[in-house]
Amino acid sequence: MAESRKPLTYAESGVDIDVGNRIVDRIRPFARATRRSGAGAELGGFGGLFDLRAAGFVDPILVAANDGVGTKVKIAIESGLYDTIGVDLVAMCVNDIVVQGAEPLFFLDYFASGKLDEDVASAVVQGIAQGCAQSGCALIGGETAEMPGLYALGDFDIAGFAVGAAERGTLLPRPGLKPGDLVFGLPSSGVHSNGFSLVRRIVARSGLGWDDSAPFDPQHSLAAALLTPTHLYVRPLLDALKRTRGIHALAHITGGGYPDNLPRVLDDGLAVSLDLNAFTPQPVFSWLASVGDLDEAEMLRTFNCGFGMAAFVSVDCKEGAREALAGAGLSPVLIGELVHGQGRRLVTHGRLKL
Repeated sequence: MAESRKPLTYAESGVDIDVGNRIVDRIRPFARATRRSGAGAELGGFGGLFDLRAAGFVDPILVAANDGVGTKVKIAIESGLYDTIGVDLVAMCVNDIVVQGAEPLFFLDYFASGKLDEDVASAVVQGIAQGCAQSGCALIGGETAEMPGLYALGDFDIAGFAVGAAERGTLLPRPGLKPGDLVFGLPSSGVHSNGFSLVRRIVARSGLGWDDSAPFDPQHSLAAALLTPTHLYVRPLLDALKRTRGIHALAHITGGGYPDNLPRVLDDGLAVSLDLNAFTPQPVFSWLASVGDLDEAEMLRTFNCGFGMAAFVSVDCKEGAREALAGAGLSPVLIGELVHGQGRRLVTHGRLKL
């Protein structure tokens, strides 16, 4: 038989099913460690199962979210540091669920590459499992896809899908926010997972390599410092919401920063007056602003600048809400108040300390 007519195989086309199966075997223990009421967290079925009644819900509303980590994943690829990017993936999804007052219940991941690397995929999924465990969220399924010709050698991308629930009548935002009510910022762990296309441009301008010491954190390499995972707010916020009824709304400060995310929970006619003097951005933000020549408006719309979550609190419950947030370990900082909109949704005063 001529070489051109030689029988072809899927493996010769670049897809090795056995590698995918081995990856599932390696990550199965990680998933099992995320077991919770309502889910056994056992991989291998055609679909993941969750029992809402076993989880204690009576009349639940489901809340779903999906996200990725953007080009932050490129830093993990280029530096070979894969152990935290999975935590980012979980955080970007479950933080969006808890802002609606819901408890994340289960998570599914998607890992796609041109050529599956067992060690890389396993390290990433282990991080996903860690993020799930820290959020009380069961990892009940996922997909590893090998797509030669679509991704360059060594490249991969990840996506996450989370579902949560809240009892009917308990969802956020709650009605009743009015001028004079307050906005508390909840500290971030750093850049989180937004703005990394700009971050990578700034790093290129700086001339630094990923293995060089981070100018803003000399004890870590630049890659390790920038890969600090997104803070998981789920358990502390659920705790705080049980302690007080004074929290009317929450906003996750992600893509679009403060101008895009704070107004999403407000009725028409309301705006946030943001006190920039109350911000104490971590050193990474000062470095990014300096090397990138970024102005204040660009910083506020691209990065969280020190606060990854905002809590909108009734002024009548100011102290109780502050104590509930602090008691849950969230270190709230008063960063603004609600005012009449007059055609604007966000106004700022003061200056960022960059």
